[in-house]
Amino acid sequence: MGQARKIRVVVVDDSALIRELLSKIINAAPDMEVVALAPDPLAARERIRETNPDVVTLDVEMPRMDGLEFLRRLMSLRPTPVLMISSLTAAGSDIALRALELGAVDCIEKPQVDISRGMQEYAELICDKIRTAAAARVQLPTRFIQPQVQPVPALANAPILRKDAVIVVGASTGGTEALREFLSGLPVNTPPVLVVQHMPENFTLSFANRLDQCCAMTVSEATDGQPLSSGHIYIAPGHSHLSIVRSGGQLCTHLDQGEPVNRHRPAVDVLFDSAASLLGKRAVGVILTGMGKDGAAGMLRMREAGSYNLGQNQATCVVYGMPRAAYEIGAVHEVVPLPHMAERVLAYLCGQQKREV
Repeated sequence: MGQARKIRVVVVDDSALIRELLSKIINAAPDMEVVALAPDPLAARERIRETNPDVVTLDVEMPRMDGLEFLRRLMSLRPTPVLMISSLTAAGSDIALRALELGAVDCIEKPQVDISRGMQEYAELICDKIRTAAAARVQLPTRFIQPQVQPVPALANAPILRKDAVIVVGASTGGTEALREFLSGLPVNTPPVLVVQHMPENFTLSFANRLDQCCAMTVSEATDGQPLSSGHIYIAPGHSHLSIVRSGGQLCTHLDQGEPVNRHRPAVDVLFDSAASLLGKRAVGVILTGMGKDGAAGMLRMREAGSYNLGQNQATCVVYGMPRAAYEIGAVHEVVPLPHMAERVLAYLCGQQKREV
């Protein structure tokens, strides 16, 4: 049998040191290769046209053209899986989130060229991200989070929902846009929603703030010990696992910095396991686009405890990994296209008949 085709990567960065480092990391992996280097977007345009890569790694701040503007043009003219390289600063996280809105598959921290410790771990991470990007379904975003606050639906027009329910949600690659679409469809009287999105810790606060601008519900980065309230969405911070605990007769958030689970902290399984243990039939589980299987085992335990679970369908996932894993082990009651996810969750909470798969 012939040798499997390698993932072809174009590296775009204005730093020669970063280009060299990324090239060494990528070319050392047996299943990928750098086919071109570019110091700026204008040179990158030619290299991409010449080499037809599977993945482009793209810096944010570059000469001759801003990385976001180049991404916007690339996605509109030649949709290609893009892995953004970003410094994990408060300002950088906002730019990186904008890149995800524009169609980038994922973002990763720019490597530090002057360190030796941790470089092997970084190399494994970036290669995993490139493999995920190469497998991603690149979708042109149909709309973006707007800076203006959206009108909040009147309570008088909102559906009558179960008051005792709690919604728990897990997502990874492609999840920032999937979550925006799902969560913005929930009315202000929706029961509490807890979300684990695999994301670096400096990104989650900015992500919560951006979601808060487009959702009727109040969105915030979770802190430890918050009582769960209807109309509120709690986003797991990137540095801690998020779970549900009972304290003083109330359900509350709990954060801990324990070891990663399924290579992630926060991990979806941690949240789902707590829902299975404490909520039983009161829980509604939602698993969205993402690579790997985090959340599948926890969702199965939720189903065994009596919850109702929904998984995003393959056609609308950027990466059909986590929902597939949950479906294949029998954890999912209903497979739903992303545009209808909020509608189906609300239908269940209104007592409408289940549509099991």
